[in-house]
Amino acid sequence: MSAGRRYAPRVREDEFTYPPYGLPLVEAYDGCFEAVFVVLHPFIGVPERLSWTVTNQYPTDVDILACGSRYTWTEVYRETRLASCAQLSQALLAATGSLSGELADPVGRNALQDFLQSHPVWMPTEGRFEPLLYQDLLHVFAARGCGELVYVPEFPASAPVERLSLDGLQDGSIPFPGCGTLLAPDASFLFTVDWDSFFTLFYGSRAFITQMASELNFEGFFATANTDHAWFNYSLGCATVTLSPEHWQTV
Repeated sequence: MSAGRRYAPRVREDEFTYPPYGLPLVEAYDGCFEAVFVVLHPFIGVPERLSWTVTNQYPTDVDILACGSRYTWTEVYRETRLASCAQLSQALLAATGSLSGELADPVGRNALQDFLQSHPVWMPTEGRFEPLLYQDLLHVFAARGCGELVYVPEFPASAPVERLSLDGLQDGSIPFPGCGTLLAPDASFLFTVDWDSFFTLFYGSRAFITQMASELNFEGFFATANTDHAWFNYSLGCATVTLSPEHWQTV
């Protein structure tokens, strides 16, 4: 079996955009991928001089890449005393205004904000590939021997699909795409991120995903048959993510 396809996909390159809401994640792209892993974007640990209490200003990407370090969801979830990482996802979405009404969870949102304002830690920015994961994502393409990758923009009708040099992305001479989809040239695996989310979806074969996620220490979980975009929502029956992290189907 290849790194991600069970059969030749009947999907054009420009159709490898983020999966539609409400559809189980594993059913996206005509079901041509065996598995999908939800890669949680790490929180960003920074030197005290870049903390909220000192700057009141989110660090630049240059500062994140130069000085930032991964701060895991598990650490934040425990320190904020939220019930689960699913609730932490809910708090993140509420903090950015993506959730309102009964889903907003003001208690969780306030606990998260209190934590961030009293620690040298920043939340990831929603809706983009996380800078702290740039080199790890590129490593996956290098591990498959890809000299380039296919970039599918969020709205292909407005911007063209492009082929980007892996070397150029690794050395920074080509800017890393902000959002959209990064696709292997043979369509055997991909990474995709949604406009208001704090996670990246990693599609491919389960064996390849397990190998890469373990090697790169990705924090996250495998989607189950009913896991969809709103996996934080307990009412969807996504039991994998309503349990504590040690019970998730991690790699």
